[in-house]
Amino acid sequence: MERKYYIDNLRWMAILLLFPFHAAQIWSGGEYSGFYIWSHTNTALYVFSTFVYPWYMTFLVTIAGMSSKYALQKRTNKQFIAERIKKLLIPFFFGLLTLVPVMTYIGEIFFNGYTGTYLQQYVLFFTKVTDLTGYHGGFTPAHLWFLIYLFVISLTALLIILLQKKRLPNFKTKNISYICIVLLFIPEWICQYILNIGGKSLGQFLILFLFGYYILSEESILQKLKKYRFISLTIWILSGCIYTYLYCFENNRTIWITGLYIFFGWIGIITLLGIGQSKLNMHNRLTVYLTQASFPIYILHMTVLVVTGYFILKLSVGVTVQFLLIVFISLIATFLIYEIIKRVPVLRFLLGITKRKE
Repeated sequence: MERKYYIDNLRWMAILLLFPFHAAQIWSGGEYSGFYIWSHTNTALYVFSTFVYPWYMTFLVTIAGMSSKYALQKRTNKQFIAERIKKLLIPFFFGLLTLVPVMTYIGEIFFNGYTGTYLQQYVLFFTKVTDLTGYHGGFTPAHLWFLIYLFVISLTALLIILLQKKRLPNFKTKNISYICIVLLFIPEWICQYILNIGGKSLGQFLILFLFGYYILSEESILQKLKKYRFISLTIWILSGCIYTYLYCFENNRTIWITGLYIFFGWIGIITLLGIGQSKLNMHNRLTVYLTQASFPIYILHMTVLVVTGYFILKLSVGVTVQFLLIVFISLIATFLIYEIIKRVPVLRFLLGITKRKE
């Protein structure tokens, strides 16, 4: 099967978007809305982060499901599981032990006026009872929740796939209409309430993974998304503007705003896949490099950004300058750290850096 380069390109673009998104969190919502450092609410950055949040992680989960479909066509089940362990489970524990405590240390200092040593905080990291966000210190998986979720989801989905192949060997989804594809947000909305831990729903992400595996990996479905991409884009922008306005300016938190949140996120996924096919199905040295780097960059970026932000907030410059400095300095520093790590075999293994397989 010919490699779908637009999926690689959409993935690394989404991951690079995390730099401005997480930097914007420093000025989003209130002091207790959720991040390791906080300045004040800036309307533009609050609107930006609110618009991005509903679709960027759900998109990554969905294309992970698509990629698993392609991977299982070339790998045995045992190879697939071993690969998930190397790329998800090992980096999760490595990051949990080395990267995340740095961020909670910053959170302890920033919000709680912590004066103890880092080693003392390291003990506190594993013993302090929190809501698992860790923004004000204490234990948290931080952004690495995505790795452990994806590991659990991948293995659960594999069991479902094996059962389907045994019980429903002729199961097909390639004839689903565009309208039905759009309406898939409804089962996602229902599943959003299943095993929802701190706003991260295993049920929602599992069904998105399965949508990616069974539906969005079908060439006929992809062609429909490409055909109707401008309709999807229009709906995406309109629903996103309505959702963002209601959330940011009307403080709407009803069950219906949750449905709009899910709808907006799902439309974003099918829009990106439709546009990606027509505009991003190419590769060159830069895109190959960014594809290879994207996963370790995801693991490293948050720690670098939080430390950078902590010091940049001390500068007497405007919000725009602070925001741009945090984004660009953390971006450059993360890639420099990646360049060092990929040259050290042990660190390559611990961060799940492997050769890309065509």
